[in-house]
Amino acid sequence: MTKFRFIPVLFIAIFISFTSCTGQSTDDKKPQEATAGGIQWMGFEEAVAKSEKAPKKLFIDVYTDWCGWCKKMDKTTFAEAEVAQYINQNFYPVKLNAETKDSIVFRDKVFKFIPEYKANELAISLLGGKMGYPSYVLLDESFAMMTPPVQSYLTKEDLMPIITFFGNNIFKSKTWEEYEKDSKP
Repeated sequence: MTKFRFIPVLFIAIFISFTSCTGQSTDDKKPQEATAGGIQWMGFEEAVAKSEKAPKKLFIDVYTDWCGWCKKMDKTTFAEAEVAQYINQNFYPVKLNAETKDSIVFRDKVFKFIPEYKANELAISLLGGKMGYPSYVLLDESFAMMTPPVQSYLTKEDLMPIITFFGNNIFKSKTWEEYEKDSKP
């Protein structure tokens, strides 16, 4: 009988450990805080409001709380000083939890959580219904998509050419293939 007394204690310890490891906010309006010198993440509505006053492109990181590769991006690529500095200078960086149940208003439309997709309509729309994480969406100053969403874990070496190509408006004068060719040593 004595060995069964430890089961509730063990279960509680495992539950507390699990919830503290995965306890990221699902509230789009309160995105994950940036560390000192890191990416200054904001919610989608905040970024749109800022861009309407001072136009700037949006870099949107579409993630979920359960996505291991999303968490790895936060700890590695997004933690790189060069990446953080470039994104902060050239974009309004947005953290968008694809599964947020909060409604998001954009251009007089209310985007709501869709249970069948287990995602918010805004994430579904931005990703064209292809719900893979992590995903990155780049919008220009008028909120038009500059490229189809990029879906994958990316290293600094993978991400920097992409954000530079769009952040510096190189895409307006060169194709991606020309840019890649010119960028190789």
